[in-house]
Amino acid sequence: MTATTGTTRPVRLDTRGHSSATLYEAAQAESRRRAPGATPSCLEADIAVDPAVRAAWPGARIAAPAYTVQGAGGDNPALHHAVAAAPAGHVLVADLGGAPFGHWGEVLAVAARHRGLAGLVVDGGVRDVEEMRALGFPVFSRGSSVRGTRTLFAGALGVPIHVGGVPVATGDLVVGDADGVVVVPRHRVDAVLEQADERIAEEQHILAALGSGATTLELYGLE
Repeated sequence: MTATTGTTRPVRLDTRGHSSATLYEAAQAESRRRAPGATPSCLEADIAVDPAVRAAWPGARIAAPAYTVQGAGGDNPALHHAVAAAPAGHVLVADLGGAPFGHWGEVLAVAARHRGLAGLVVDGGVRDVEEMRALGFPVFSRGSSVRGTRTLFAGALGVPIHVGGVPVATGDLVVGDADGVVVVPRHRVDAVLEQADERIAEEQHILAALGSGATTLELYGLE
């Protein structure tokens, strides 16, 4: 994974095409591998964002490093500042307390696309969903709302936040798709991707065995 500090050159990020579900399972397996015998409470923090934070439009997908935004519910200047400040290729990840307001819409999506940003994950509402779909700008939110926002709080950028119950720091890997959103801490990305590769190889073996007449009961030891 490579990143830039400016806004002109996109970040290159190779997630090898792994889905959010594959990365979630890989992260769990990688935690168990490093701490065999540990109880679930002793393993690394869950990387799965609350499933209520989901794709604003069908087919939206994100795979990019995070640029964090701490804002206030019902208020959106922090998002305007983030669009201007975030490096190209990053996805904005914003904590707005889950507030049901239209914090983000077509204008910000167009601005973000021209700045080379990869998308938005926001713990709060958005609006202009059809316009964002037409733009092809991926957004994951806690729903949509026509309710407008105030312009009172500039917020904080690049600081540690929590979104959908998951800690997020700038530079963490964010992957969002039809199944949900995961946030892989930066220091775990390489290990989790390696585990994801192994998981896909195992699944290909299982699929081949099913094609040869095996049952899932046999393959998963459930008989």
